[in-house]
Amino acid sequence: MVEPFQIVEQCRDKYVLSTNPLKLDQEVVFDYLTNESYWARGRPNDVFKCSIENSLNFGIYFGNKQIGYARVVTDRATFAWICDVFVLPAHRGKGLASWMIETILKHPDLQGLRSYFLATRDAHSLYAQFGFKPLEDPSRFMMKREPHLY
Repeated sequence: MVEPFQIVEQCRDKYVLSTNPLKLDQEVVFDYLTNESYWARGRPNDVFKCSIENSLNFGIYFGNKQIGYARVVTDRATFAWICDVFVLPAHRGKGLASWMIETILKHPDLQGLRSYFLATRDAHSLYAQFGFKPLEDPSRFMMKREPHLY
């Protein structure tokens, strides 16, 4: 049996970053991902819930409101896929996304991994500051996509 992910909680200014799954406001996350993001638009609620249950989730909170999110899919041994990263527009420009990525990369359950992956259309400079680069040899990577599922 796989142990639950370690809970990490940090404070910065009036913000709290936490991996405690009980703090997640799934309604806020689902609404942003399915209505505002370019990558998860139209994702069904049951698919969303399954993705949360099977990932290490990072939430940023201002007071009792969730204002940011990221999740990590990992085998805890060789790789991690960072995805669904967002900070609500009213809280952008405060370094919160950088704080979240830094915290992800330092999380105790994600140490010793050989590869971290992510995909972005417009946040290359955010991730580059943490050592992310375009694939060295994209021809080695393949993908199977089922766009008709949602």
